Amino acid sequence: MRVTHRRRLHSGPSLPARRRRGRLAAAAAILASLLTTATIGAAGPAQATGSSGSLKVLTRNLYLGADLTPALRATDPTSFLTAVATIYGTAQYTNFPARAQGLAEEIRSSDADLIALQEVSIWDTSGPGVPPSQDFLAILQAALAKRGLHYSVAAVSENANIGPIPLVSPCGSATVGDCLVTLKDRDVILVNDDTPALDTWGADHGNYTAQQTFTPPVPGAPSVSFNRGWASIEGRYGAARFHFVNTHLETEDFPAVQEAEVNEFLAGPARSGVATVIAGDFNSAADGSTTKTYSLLDKQFSDSWSTRPGVVGYTCCQNQTLTNPESQLATRIDLVMGRRGARPLSAQVIGANPFQATPPLYTSDHAGVVASFNLDDN
Repeated sequence: MRVTHRRRLHSGPSLPARRRRGRLAAAAAILASLLTTATIGAAGPAQATGSSGSLKVLTRNLYLGADLTPALRATDPTSFLTAVATIYGTAQYTNFPARAQGLAEEIRSSDADLIALQEVSIWDTSGPGVPPSQDFLAILQAALAKRGLHYSVAAVSENANIGPIPLVSPCGSATVGDCLVTLKDRDVILVNDDTPALDTWGADHGNYTAQQTFTPPVPGAPSVSFNRGWASIEGRYGAARFHFVNTHLETEDFPAVQEAEVNEFLAGPARSGVATVIAGDFNSAADGSTTKTYSLLDKQFSDSWSTRPGVVGYTCCQNQTLTNPESQLATRIDLVMGRRGARPLSAQVIGANPFQATPPLYTSDHAGVVASFNLDDN
């Protein structure tokens, strides 16, 4: 397995706090079942959560808030710093705190057991007149807690750490370097603590050997990379063991790097002897029009979207300011797939429509995918 910075986050068989919560929730569920059997009757419950052998997964790219292309195309220090200011201004305009409220509503409606998040950004800022730092994970978790939802962080991949870079606007000083911005990126797995039959352990993460690098046009500046990676957990849902992996591969603009990453992914973190579910933003169009990555995945995994024949299921992408009144989703690159006893039962796109009447209109530039899997007992 060709990965770097790989370490074990939890050495025990499970997370004790989650196990205690799960046991209490399970006991409550059993009591509720006994008290309401007569009410449910032959029709059965409206929704069976935590039943042995089925698992609901959501993948969601949160969108860092801006397109990084202007910085990549800059040719001198002045154009580079101007591009950085433009990117940061766009990220402020796309207003993640507002989008997090819509994302939390999507998560509540999905009732997902596991969530794979990409572009879980941190905009770390300092200097006079600069807006405060933003941690997308903390903001989203606060929005979830506000709705009485309990999702724990189960695994994290630390990816890009780009900066600090001088921020020329907004800045309350004319001296370049008095204001700074750093962009950090993560992939995160969240676990629903209120799913009684779910237990997880063995959190792991790593970064790919294959990475696209970029050298800013600034004297002495080091090469930087988005440092793409993956995060995984082991788990049990009822009587069924499973392995779950979240990743975000390089964009289709660099197909050789992306395809090298997916080969690392398949040879390493995606390998397991139990039912395996993979989720994430793979940046490869499922129709084969961009890179070979999807076909490589499809040879080894069953796509949850195979349960929706004739439905396109587009997930990418709205414009970078999230202002387009009509959806611009035109490709399917956000995937949830399974193998070794993880058989897809259903799939649906969420977040494809505006969540509010004023910009930002969408919760992300991507839509998400919710998929259900039947898991064989093992």
